Amino acid sequence: MTTSSSTHSARISGCPVHNGGLDLVDPMLYSDGDAPAIWRRLRALDTLHWQQVDNDNGFWSVVSYDDADRVLRDWAVFTSERGTLVDLLGHDDPAGGRQLAVTDPPRHTEMRVRLQKALTARAVDRQRDMITSLLVELIEPLGDGGVFDFAQATLALPMAVSGTLMGIPRRDWSWLSRLTTVCIAADDPEYQGPDGKAATLENAHRELFAYFQDLVEFRRANPTDDLLSVLIGTTFEGRHMSPGEIISNCYSLLLGANVTTPHSPNFVMAEFIGTDVLADWAAHPEVDATATEEALRWASPVNHFLRYATQDVVMHNTPIAAGDAVVVWLGAANRDDKAFPDAEVFNLRRKPNKHLAFGVGPHYCVGHSLARLTLRILFSELFERFDDFQAAGPTERLRSNFVSGFKHIPITAKRRTRGRSS
Repeated sequence: MTTSSSTHSARISGCPVHNGGLDLVDPMLYSDGDAPAIWRRLRALDTLHWQQVDNDNGFWSVVSYDDADRVLRDWAVFTSERGTLVDLLGHDDPAGGRQLAVTDPPRHTEMRVRLQKALTARAVDRQRDMITSLLVELIEPLGDGGVFDFAQATLALPMAVSGTLMGIPRRDWSWLSRLTTVCIAADDPEYQGPDGKAATLENAHRELFAYFQDLVEFRRANPTDDLLSVLIGTTFEGRHMSPGEIISNCYSLLLGANVTTPHSPNFVMAEFIGTDVLADWAAHPEVDATATEEALRWASPVNHFLRYATQDVVMHNTPIAAGDAVVVWLGAANRDDKAFPDAEVFNLRRKPNKHLAFGVGPHYCVGHSLARLTLRILFSELFERFDDFQAAGPTERLRSNFVSGFKHIPITAKRRTRGRSS
């Protein structure tokens, strides 16, 4: 449990952001508000900002790049095993120590080594043709002349790619894609069930875990070379993963892909359609690599990671007590001018670009190579096949404090009569 509000009252008195009633947990801040403006105010403070959530729980906000880098790297001082999402504040994650995302080294390192080998850049590059085929299928309707919901197409993208690599039957992709979106955006009215957020999450988790339980049993009897078989064959601490550990990590893999992959192209399309930025990128294939990294920095699709201090520590002139919750806001760190010159400018040619969109340290996203390859192919195929992109209606953001993204981006485009570099 985090330290009570009385313990922190002396440290936050006089803080203009705190006294303004700021609520960083409110999902509507990220769907309808201006989070980057708030992050600028928080970065200007000479101490960390404390937010009291209820009588017993609150958290420190980390918004600068250097502080974020420190927290995410130093697992011994800032543990992930009690949970990584601010919505779980005050409740230890039941998957702690069993799921990669909520397990610290050395167990984490041993658990992920075989999966990491299966997802190296060289390994995923062998899937290039498969990924290209799936991407082309998803974006091909854009050339039919009607309004195309770009966000809905990209939301289906990670399930198609990950589903293929995990050996998930194609007939289940759409259903699983919606369930995983529910898990990261249960506050959104479009995804929330009639009984409210808690019931929506409970139902989605129950369905996903039951599905993977059946799939794991089938794959045990019918092993292949897919990622699910990799998890089944993973050993650590002298034993194989238990069925519960396998299922939990299947869920984590899908959730991670669903967050990181679709939302950086969505940000690009939503914010730069009809501008010189999009036109410049489309006209210069040689910037695909750096522009993709900039899209990841700009979108910062994973909005935050939660950690808990395991010991007393001082950071940014702020005493943090053992047991305190610390939330790293990745979008804030990725727009820190001290780390990124002209951080509020989208620079297609930015280099170096050591953004934190995939995290950093031992929990660096295990699927980052797959996500990067998928995004580069997406942008390449999109600009090679289409031009004259036009907005065709208002965009809609996902209502979530965990994922920064869009759910609807209506656009139109025309098929190219000549290649992109012609």
